[in-house]
Order: sequence, then C-alpha cells, then structure tokens
Amino acid sequence: MLYLFAFLIGVVAGSRTFTAPAAISWAARLQWLHLSGTPLGFLGSPATPFILTLLAIGELVVDKLPNTPSRMAPKGFVARIVSGAFCGAALSLAGGGVFGGLIAGGIGAVVGTWSFSQLRARLAKAFGGWDLPAALIEDACAIAAAVSIVAAMSSR
Repeated sequence: MLYLFAFLIGVVAGSRTFTAPAAISWAARLQWLHLSGTPLGFLGSPATPFILTLLAIGELVVDKLPNTPSRMAPKGFVARIVSGAFCGAALSLAGGGVFGGLIAGGIGAVVGTWSFSQLRARLAKAFGGWDLPAALIEDACAIAAAVSIVAAMSSR
C-alpha cells in the first residue's frame, strides 16, 4: 500500500511539479507524516511548506501563460520525475521503504506527465480549443489528489 501512495503522489507531480512537494511538506509540518529525524526532516520546518506553496502557486499561474513550454519538453519532464521520486521517497521514508518509494514516485511522475497531458488536451478540445478551463480542472484534480493522498497516509 505504501508504494501505491508513492506512485500516486508521483502522478500528482507529473501534473504539477510543486504541488506534490508542497502537500508532503504540509503533511510533515502538521505531523501527518513523521519525517523529523530523517534526511527529509527539513520538509516539516516552519518555512518549508510556505516556500513550496508559493512555488506551487507560481507554477499554477505560469502554466496558464501562452509561452510556457510543454511539460513533455526534457527540462520540465525531468523536473517532474525528480519531484515525483522525491515525494515518493518522502512518503515511503515515513513508512520505512525509501528506495521503493523513490522508484514508485518516479514511475508515477512519468505516468502522470503523459496522462495529464493527454487529459488536458482532450478537455481543451472539448471546450472548443479553450485551454484555460482544462488547465483549471487539471489544477483542481492535482490539488485534491495531493491532499487526499497525504491525508490517507496520515490515517495509516
């Protein structure tokens, strides 16, 4: 079950690079995930959730700009994989299996990047080529999924 959550948080990172780490950081800060005393304990420090939240908000805004590169471009794609692997490792570290979580999160990010790209393209087509509603739906899905995943991990 632990690796499923790591995979799923990776899928979120595939959609929005900073949303997943922001959710993990808030979970650590609120003691939903117990990362203190681990190499990723800094995620629960007082400033980290706010910094990652600002980065996530910035990403949500920049994503809507017309000159934003494709998530499938190498730089963005690699960033999503790194984010997913990092978040998967953080979730798994709280449960004791960091390497498997790292891999599951990275794979989830690959799946999420491709899947959300396809979903958004289809939604935009359904909205007559208007991308903004599709992007906002994707934002809502990523945020809701991230919160649900960390909340489910906290109840374990």
